Amino acid sequence: MQLLAKWHAYYRLTRLDKPVGIWLLLWPTLWGLLIAGRGSPPPWVVTVFVLGTILMRSAGCALNDIADRHWDGAVARTKLRPLATGEISVKEAYSVAIGLALLAFLLVCTLGWQVVVWSVPALFLAVSYPYTKRFFAIPQAYLGIAFGFGIPMTFVALQGEVPAIAWWLLLANVFWSVAYDTAYAMVDRADDLRIGIRSSAITFGRFDVLAIMLCFIAMMLIVAWVAHDIALAWPFWLGWVAAAVQLFRQYALIRHRQPQACFKAFLENIWIGAALTAGMAAAYCLG
Repeated sequence: MQLLAKWHAYYRLTRLDKPVGIWLLLWPTLWGLLIAGRGSPPPWVVTVFVLGTILMRSAGCALNDIADRHWDGAVARTKLRPLATGEISVKEAYSVAIGLALLAFLLVCTLGWQVVVWSVPALFLAVSYPYTKRFFAIPQAYLGIAFGFGIPMTFVALQGEVPAIAWWLLLANVFWSVAYDTAYAMVDRADDLRIGIRSSAITFGRFDVLAIMLCFIAMMLIVAWVAHDIALAWPFWLGWVAAAVQLFRQYALIRHRQPQACFKAFLENIWIGAALTAGMAAAYCLG
């Protein structure tokens, strides 16, 4: 039973019990794979990026909890995390993070030296993100770069270069991350103010809902411009419209700033990503 409890603590440490983060990291990576691969990326490359996404998100969660271990116990939403409760030691958490990162690195090594080189800044972003909450007014923007860095890596893997279109996609993901993670930060705003953690929800203040919606609009417009620029076929626009309609749902959930509803809005962002990804896939299959 003790061993089972320990494994369950590791499971929670890596947030495998909360897969929404995997999807939010995976969707922009799939955008890159589909566009860089012109609708037919090689199966092994897709496998590496999908598994790498899962491994690095899990490693990043462990690193995040290490960085926040002195604060998590004071926040209602995070007080039961395994590092905060003492179920896992800091040394054990480091071992998990390093082991997962090494597995991801071994997978990347199969894609060539150029992708390996680009994996270095990707690792730096993942390791450094948790500490941006100490000094950066909008750490969610940094998160967007970290979560979207798979995009330029997919272009390097499939085309050997990073064209301008990849950076536009990355920028779209930054706006999207600021939008959904600000809704997430609204849940913890009172606790974050008390303990001195920075977030976009605090920075935007009474303009938080407006800022979220403007970021959503910016993301959708950039994705639309990218689709137009590369002449994606008509099925993409069905997915784009489906994603755009969900923005009304986002507004309805966050407008009253109720923590439960804001958290629900954060979770439902996976369907925005799913609609856009499905639209891209359909454009290549049916266009």
